[in-house]
Amino acid sequence: MAKLILKSPYIKSTGGASGYLKYIAARERVEIIPDDRPPTRKQEQLITKLVKDFPEVKELYEYGDYMDKPTKVNASAFITLALESNWDALHESDQYMKYIATRPRVERLGEHGLFGDNDGISLDAAMKELENYTGNVWTHIISLKREDAARLGFDNAAAWRDLLRAHRNDIAAAMKIPPNDFRWYAAFHDEGDHPHVHMMAWSAKPGQAYLSKDDIRQIKSTLTNHIFQNEMLHLYEQKSVSRDELVHEARKAMLEMVRTMKEGICNHPDAEQLMLELALQLEGVKGKKSYGYLPKPQKKLVDRIVDEMERLPSVKKCYDQWMLLQGKVDAYYHDKEQKSIPLSQQKEFRSIKNAVIKEAENIRQCKLFFEDKGVERESEPEKFRNTSYDYWTLRDVIRDETLTLEERGDAVSELDTLAKTGDKHAQYLMGKLWRDGPLLTPNPVNARHWFQRAAKQGHSYAQYALGKLLLSDDVEVRDPKQGTKWLETAAQSGNSYAAYSLGKEYYRGKNVERSFTAAAKWFDRAAQDGNQYAQYMLGKLYLMGQGVEYNKTMGVHWLSQAAAQGNAYANSLLQQQNSGRPPNVFLGVTRLLHHMGRIFQEHSLPQSTPGGIQIDRKRLEELMEKREAHGLKGNVYEEYKGPTMSM
Repeated sequence: MAKLILKSPYIKSTGGASGYLKYIAARERVEIIPDDRPPTRKQEQLITKLVKDFPEVKELYEYGDYMDKPTKVNASAFITLALESNWDALHESDQYMKYIATRPRVERLGEHGLFGDNDGISLDAAMKELENYTGNVWTHIISLKREDAARLGFDNAAAWRDLLRAHRNDIAAAMKIPPNDFRWYAAFHDEGDHPHVHMMAWSAKPGQAYLSKDDIRQIKSTLTNHIFQNEMLHLYEQKSVSRDELVHEARKAMLEMVRTMKEGICNHPDAEQLMLELALQLEGVKGKKSYGYLPKPQKKLVDRIVDEMERLPSVKKCYDQWMLLQGKVDAYYHDKEQKSIPLSQQKEFRSIKNAVIKEAENIRQCKLFFEDKGVERESEPEKFRNTSYDYWTLRDVIRDETLTLEERGDAVSELDTLAKTGDKHAQYLMGKLWRDGPLLTPNPVNARHWFQRAAKQGHSYAQYALGKLLLSDDVEVRDPKQGTKWLETAAQSGNSYAAYSLGKEYYRGKNVERSFTAAAKWFDRAAQDGNQYAQYMLGKLYLMGQGVEYNKTMGVHWLSQAAAQGNAYANSLLQQQNSGRPPNVFLGVTRLLHHMGRIFQEHSLPQSTPGGIQIDRKRLEELMEKREAHGLKGNVYEEYKGPTMSM
């Protein structure tokens, strides 16, 4: 059950607010005497009537206590809070009001128990203010378990006063009331096993306030985070072994499954068929292609795809682990245990739906991606034949992470001296150190300087590195024309990675005019030189008929060449060649799995942040969609940034 209970009924402008204020302010505190005798007949009758008239009172702590142990004391505690929770409907009922009038237990702060923004509140003045008020007044009732209140120091009026003063602006915001118009009074009732606070809140301008169920949850979340902040921090940081060992193990298992999802290849024909169906339907959808804007039939199809992906063992296990982790936080906020729901209906993972749409659009547009994890690491070697002894020695020291930073830094200084003497390999390595760090503070201008000096001496890998640097988005060095020129120079020198990069540039069309024909030419050149990434890409081009005529034989040939070098994607495509499944659809579902892995990783810790009110996720996504509709950059859907695929 939730750690904190919040009920937020309201009293209509027709009256009763001033009487309620007097009631919560002036009840006398009495000693709580245990009484295990059974409830009286009148109490039983009144409870039956309350439950019938107001079914929501079953959610109160006190009702659970009464049902677990039907005693006179528990009956009295439940009846009191149930009546107070429904004041507006009861204040004209003689039967109910007679009972309310006999229930003392307020902790007084002076002549009465009322507190608010200021000290020294006049009860008469406060009542007169409400007697003349024509708007609705909300009567929040905030309740804790006795053991929690005592342990955390919220068993006295002063603690509650400080809490509500600290968050009065948060509560005002949830009620749509500007801080300057927010009015409130409260009183602490030291009641039975569940001490609670009555807080009356309204706007100085009648008709201004409004409170939805989501707003009530926001208030509850804010107060819960404050009251239980130390325990919540323990949960997040997983410092309490006795309580969080399960969380630690679950998250560890979840992240391992996330890694599998992000790096794996997805063989899911049913999902592929649904993705292809969605891609065809998106052709006729006008306007923005994101989940919030899709017609209902397409939304249902997206949900079916998400549910189909959930059937994958890695996704199902990961989602189950997330539910386990999230449940530990949900217990602080929700009165009832949260039921497991399909992944497609889980609000925390709405971004998966936009990932589905994005990949379906890629399928519709016949986009191919490169799946070239590892190419950057392989394409810039540092060990060459016919290098100087000094270069070899200094390079080994610089890359030896067992040495101290001072020792390695001294080696960089000596390498700089060697580079200045004209050693092209030293110049190339200096370019990499200036570009990547960490022994030097990254500086693209210095990196360009050293790459250029080595490139002009015919160092093909320096030419390749220089071309990539000039084609990057770094405004200090960006020069697409020169970058393309240096890549061509390196490619003509026999550098297959440069030829492969040129193929990617022409395929994407970002820095040069897009040309599938030119892309295929450069991929073919790199493939002939044995570059597995180019062989894989060229095989896909033949199977898709992009830049070359469709030729299944040639496609299988080049995929086989890549697979022979250990290319897992090429091998997977070969295995399903006779199934009739288009390669871009198969790979689109695999990319979707990778997106899901990234999204699960982002949610691998329980979703809550200690502190103030948080904007509702659905509302945030709506705002971001509106921003994008007006041409502003949003983050409802982010491109996949993992290491497995690139475009």
